[in-house]
Amino acid sequence: MTETQPDLSPIEARILGVLIEKERTTPDVYPLTVNSLTAGCNQKTSRDPVMHLAEAEVQAALEALRGRNLVLETYGASGRVLRYAHNFTRTYGLPGPAVPLLAVLILRGPQTASELRAHCERLHGFADASAVEGYLEELAERPRPLAVKLPRQPGAREQRWTHLLCGPVDLTASLANAAPAHGLEARVAALENEVAELRQKLQGLLDGQA
Repeated sequence: MTETQPDLSPIEARILGVLIEKERTTPDVYPLTVNSLTAGCNQKTSRDPVMHLAEAEVQAALEALRGRNLVLETYGASGRVLRYAHNFTRTYGLPGPAVPLLAVLILRGPQTASELRAHCERLHGFADASAVEGYLEELAERPRPLAVKLPRQPGAREQRWTHLLCGPVDLTASLANAAPAHGLEARVAALENEVAELRQKLQGLLDGQA
């Protein structure tokens, strides 16, 4: 259960975030091969920060996650290529809608409830920002909190949230991060993300033919 789970490393968190994301956005190529997972971790869109991980780093982190029952190995339908699936929901004992929220926080960094609702749209449909806030508050009130509301930034109307899967965060330093989101930038990012997912899907199909 979550109270006994040690903090994740940034690479471990990124891997879980990608597995959760791809499970819902490209289910036909999920579980993922190491190659596809590495590409998802290093994706340039919908990622903050952008990472440049070697396949060996991803493999080492997968072994650590597997030892903690957070990742499962499978050969999938083809039985030819080893693939990986997350066991995040069960291991942490989370309600379903909380999982995509944590995944998007892992992948995109601190965000407001409104931003999270928009960015989660393809993973889970939330009725409104208050529904997002409700799940975030539940995560924040767990015996071991998994999310925290950051101090309000100067001039901002909403406070941002961040995850605590990698341990406590410096709440003061968080004020210096993240520029306000703009509508055009958000739409461009969404289109870039769709292109990246199509590439990921193609790579998964190629892996399955290997």
